Amino acid sequence: MRNTIQRFGAAMFVPVLLFPAAGILLGLTVVLLNPHLFPFATEGSYYVKILGILQKASMVVFQNMPMLFALGLPIALAKKASGRAVLAAFISYLTFNYFIGGIIDVWSEQLGINYQVGQAGLIEICGVLTLDTSIVGSILTASFTVWLHNRYFDLRLPDWANVFTGTPIIVVLCFPLMLILAILTVLVWPPIQSGIQSLQVIILNSGPVGVWLFTFLERILIPTGLHHFVYGPIYFGPIVTDGGTVNYWISHISEFANSTKPLTELFPQGGFMLIGMGKVFGCTGISMAIYSTAKPENKKMTFGLLIGATVTAILTGITEPIEFTFLFIAPMLFFVHALLAATMATVMYLFGVSGNFYLGIIDFIFQNWLPLGANHWATYIIQIVIGLIFTAIYFLVFKFLILRFNLMTPGRSDSNSKLFSKADYKNSKSETSNHINNDEEREFSEAKEETDVIKQKAIAFLEGLGGKDNITHLTNCATRLRVQVANPELVYDVEYFQSYGAINVVNKGQAIQIIVGLTVPLVREEINALIK
Repeated sequence: MRNTIQRFGAAMFVPVLLFPAAGILLGLTVVLLNPHLFPFATEGSYYVKILGILQKASMVVFQNMPMLFALGLPIALAKKASGRAVLAAFISYLTFNYFIGGIIDVWSEQLGINYQVGQAGLIEICGVLTLDTSIVGSILTASFTVWLHNRYFDLRLPDWANVFTGTPIIVVLCFPLMLILAILTVLVWPPIQSGIQSLQVIILNSGPVGVWLFTFLERILIPTGLHHFVYGPIYFGPIVTDGGTVNYWISHISEFANSTKPLTELFPQGGFMLIGMGKVFGCTGISMAIYSTAKPENKKMTFGLLIGATVTAILTGITEPIEFTFLFIAPMLFFVHALLAATMATVMYLFGVSGNFYLGIIDFIFQNWLPLGANHWATYIIQIVIGLIFTAIYFLVFKFLILRFNLMTPGRSDSNSKLFSKADYKNSKSETSNHINNDEEREFSEAKEETDVIKQKAIAFLEGLGGKDNITHLTNCATRLRVQVANPELVYDVEYFQSYGAINVVNKGQAIQIIVGLTVPLVREEINALIK
């Protein structure tokens, strides 16, 4: 069950990775339409009209998030023919909403639903007015579709029925399932919507306490992969605000940019989107502490190890490369990291900071500082000052703990202060392991010379996982390769994977997570190609 939940969390990252690029485009149009920066941006001018068109187009990702989740989940969850699974999920999602629209249209009075465009709780999807189930509906329909796809896509039918083999049979099986799901949704979702509205009031009234608890849980659950389920319903679902906080911020960003009211008054929900503070300012302090406590002879190596991971965290908000460099060596530090990140977010919220700050500095700039800077520059200066203060706090606290408890962070011991080579691993295991004979070693070396770095990793990881026959499921999230293996005993040690560029490995028996970094989608594709 836990592995299934983790796979869902990783799958949710597929559409989320589209948001930074879309946010940059939107942020630029908002900046260019700001009359304080560009006096010629007057209402009715061709300049404003043309940029208005571009701004509407840049909203396409954010205003169609449920659809993106319906299409994105099968990419990561389907065990085979993921493209066909996406098509089936798309049809199922439309069928589900068309069923709901038809049911409400016929029995709106009995259900007590005012079936008209513009009514709260309703939304138009692909030409049909339906219940606004946000990402909940898309996740449910995609999940059921992928479940059927994984079970019956290869089903062999009689010759006369071969036309239904593959995707057609999945669509046929999904049709009655979507009808049942639509009926249940019509009956249970309106009361849930009322409950969510009440929950929104409670969460918003929780103020700084709610911000601290949310940020702490989001950070502390990263090792389990369950943090997606903490922020997902809030950022992309209806828990805090209809349509999710990301969509709400994007939809009102021009309004916020032109207002001089405090950001926490304009967008109090933004307190739950300050987790990026720990990513940008916190990870910087962590890296500085790890580097400063490394042995003098290891500082150059440690710097090379940390610089890429730190830049990744600061720019994109993807922190696993830096966090996993110390998580398994010194889990106490990760707990302290969660405490400090939650405290920093809460302090900033108390000082009036709010907005779309859940990723990295790219989003800070293009979705906050540039478009809103004219009227909210003072708040952003306060934000940066507090952030730098916490960078110093992170540095001092982490340095003290590392030295006080002699924690073996990168650079502090010979065993974890260098990248292992293939020869190192083979020499250390020669007496206890015989995974590869001489001929295989020679063939592997020849293949390694003929391939690029990504393919080298794929070949090595596939071998280290026990070969293609040992892999039962393969997917990835933003930085981790997530693998289900049939026989855990065939999986090589952590040092082997690190010798080929892995940051670390989480081994939970049959569930293996290889922390690769931002190139993980390319590595996964190469492994898929090797398996096929």
